[in-house]
Amino acid sequence: MSGAGNMLLAGLVGRGIARSRTPEMHMAEAEALGMRTVYKIIDLDTFGPSSPDLSDIVRAAEVSGFNGLNVTYPFKIEIVPLLDDLSANAAAIGSVNTVVFRNGRRYGHNTDLWGFAESFRRNMDGTARDRVLLIGAGGAGGAVAHALADCGVRELLIFDADPDRAERLAEQVRTNRPGLVAKPVERIDAAAVDGLNGLVNATPVGMDKSPGMPFPAELLNPSLWVADIVYFPLETELLASARARGCKVLPGSGMAVFQAVRAFELFTGIKPDISRMKATFNAFDQPGHPRKEVAGFNRPMPGARPA
Repeated sequence: MSGAGNMLLAGLVGRGIARSRTPEMHMAEAEALGMRTVYKIIDLDTFGPSSPDLSDIVRAAEVSGFNGLNVTYPFKIEIVPLLDDLSANAAAIGSVNTVVFRNGRRYGHNTDLWGFAESFRRNMDGTARDRVLLIGAGGAGGAVAHALADCGVRELLIFDADPDRAERLAEQVRTNRPGLVAKPVERIDAAAVDGLNGLVNATPVGMDKSPGMPFPAELLNPSLWVADIVYFPLETELLASARARGCKVLPGSGMAVFQAVRAFELFTGIKPDISRMKATFNAFDQPGHPRKEVAGFNRPMPGARPA
């Protein structure tokens, strides 16, 4: 196990992440395994105009003896140049959500890919996968695109507000997964939806801090399955609209749990109990949940938003 003895010291870096469930999943599992644990939320939205550079945060965590860092929106791509080595998944995607500090080096991993794929395999058995739309070609979108290919999707349409980014991801996933037909689309309309089996939202749209829907409600129909990687709130506007129209849906909770499972193992070298981590995640939805105090990075946690 990396780090100092029987201890997990880690953190989550991102923006608008005060309501993330990741810290408590890691801390509860570490405690169940008899480990001492400290997990910091490093929410750059709480620093205002004096927000530190990502490179300074990574360096501070490293010299402080952290096992590693989880990385979320919007830093999954930005962090790559700050690392010494990348796992095969992280290198192929160009996106990192887990950093491990070991032997003076920084190792970047992408557990989002396995996290989404595992959630999809466990919950979407029997769904058609001939033609799927992916909304969002950023760091999370890259992981989801590759996961969809691994789950048997044959044709992947990719939409992003930045058309060049959608084109780059389509080319990347075609190269890494030669059996997949991947192509960008310039707009989401009836023509793009024609013959579609399912769609995945891999953008922040639907989060508490970015409310709304990334897909027109009028184009939803019962023949579509709909997945969202957002998990706060668990029932996004997109998922609620899809349920109302009879669509099979996949919330972001599965990806959130499984990416944390793999990250915990990378941090500690110990395989965690999946059902226990899932139970910790689900406990947030119970009335009167006594959330543990998770301090910010030398700042008080503002009790604001999610990640």
